[in-house]
Amino acid sequence: MKEYTISYLPIFDSDLAETWRYIAIDLHNPAAADKLVSDTEKAIQKRLKNPASFEKYNSRKERDYPYYRIYIRNFIVWYVVIDNVMEVRRFLYNKRDTEAFL
Repeated sequence: MKEYTISYLPIFDSDLAETWRYIAIDLHNPAAADKLVSDTEKAIQKRLKNPASFEKYNSRKERDYPYYRIYIRNFIVWYVVIDNVMEVRRFLYNKRDTEAFL
């Protein structure tokens, strides 16, 4: 079985931090924000076992690497697989215009 490593783009970290701040500070619910981050990390680690075996996202844009999704409540983790690297790229609210952010 192929071994994969994980790489996080800085924009993913920024997306996740912004979401955490909004939930923890603006909505006054730090416990929910912490749980979302924890659940996100668990879902990514679980997917790392075989990241390319899931449905590809059908983008309108021509891409070098197809995107894959992980759904976590009202959010989506977007990633690509490049050789043996699962590159985690975005963390977006699921009602956003995806094509504008990918």
